[in-house]
Amino acid sequence: MFNPLPVVLADYRRNRLLVGITLALIALAVAIGVAVIAQERALRQGSARAADDFDLLVGAPGSPTQLVLTSVYLKLQSIPLVSGEVLVKTSTARGIRYAAPIAFGDNWQGHPIVGTIEDFAHRGGRLPPLEGRPFRQRGEAVIGAQVPLAIGARIHPEHGAHHHDDDEEGHEHELAYTVVGRLPARHNVWDSAILVPVEDVWSVHELPSGHPPGSTQIGPPWDATRVPGVPAIAIKPESVAAAYGLRGQLRTNESMALFPAEVLNELYSTLGDVRDLMSILALASQVLVVIAVLMALLVGFLARARQFAVLRAIGAGSRYVFSVIWLEVSLLVAGGAALGLLLGYAASWLLMQWIAPRMGFAMPVSLGSEELLLASALAAAGLLIAILPAWLSLRRPVATGLKA
Repeated sequence: MFNPLPVVLADYRRNRLLVGITLALIALAVAIGVAVIAQERALRQGSARAADDFDLLVGAPGSPTQLVLTSVYLKLQSIPLVSGEVLVKTSTARGIRYAAPIAFGDNWQGHPIVGTIEDFAHRGGRLPPLEGRPFRQRGEAVIGAQVPLAIGARIHPEHGAHHHDDDEEGHEHELAYTVVGRLPARHNVWDSAILVPVEDVWSVHELPSGHPPGSTQIGPPWDATRVPGVPAIAIKPESVAAAYGLRGQLRTNESMALFPAEVLNELYSTLGDVRDLMSILALASQVLVVIAVLMALLVGFLARARQFAVLRAIGAGSRYVFSVIWLEVSLLVAGGAALGLLLGYAASWLLMQWIAPRMGFAMPVSLGSEELLLASALAAAGLLIAILPAWLSLRRPVATGLKA
């Protein structure tokens, strides 16, 4: 007898229930650890990508986290407004490509309407070509990839239903936007946003337009005496050095300036602590599962002592019997670890499908080196653990085994 695999497979068939329970326990223990690690990494990568369009944020003094959540992830909250003077100052500062006001307060069928400037709508030309064109005058809108509207469609914002503008002849008309462009997919919450000239958002709230009365201009330069406050200003600097210089200049009693990555790093640190705790708990559960499985297999092998004694009595060598027992345990542990790897990935992917719409950005789920190391370590431990039941079974004399 040289090939132990037929005997191993026969044993598996005779003990299907034990094999199934063992695989399930090991797979579950591995899947928990894999899902925790993969989901934390997916959340970290997805949130970082969603902040790529915001190099430097300026807001009124307050909570940096609240400013980032409101401006970057559109988790709209009531936050203090930074003064129009700061907007004028940043718009004329050296070293910037654009300083875009970000103004909220309106929506269409649940899609937030965001007032800004043309440069921010296409991120200073950094985005792939959009369908249609950017807005170039008041009353025009550029929509995100997930807004269910066609180019040329007209929409009436909620506040617009109760607000009327005067045309040049003095007649009142209901505020409406005409869709003139659609942005490429960004895989974040901005795919559901509607971007319009900030002047329209100010007008809806009966605020000055930032320009002389009667002017149809949109965007900078602003009239410093007629610029309302805004929740945030998104700045695109010309260089990294300019970004740090602007951040220093704009950290005053009237404004705060920050890199979203700074705030995210603090959140990641907290997430990392939680992940480490969950990983320790997952590792502890794996150890307990392996011990429980080992005890169950030891009891099972001791109960089958007669089977192994018969094999030895009919001529099977000690190495062959050792290989049979060692292979049975090793394959169970390694198979459970591999199955747990797949289950952990599937669980993380399903969880991402549920969380992503609520977070507002895509979370790329993948298996990394940490998850592979986790499963591989357990499989390697199984190869060592399998030696114990094999060795204990061979210690019993053949005669004693035949009497069992």
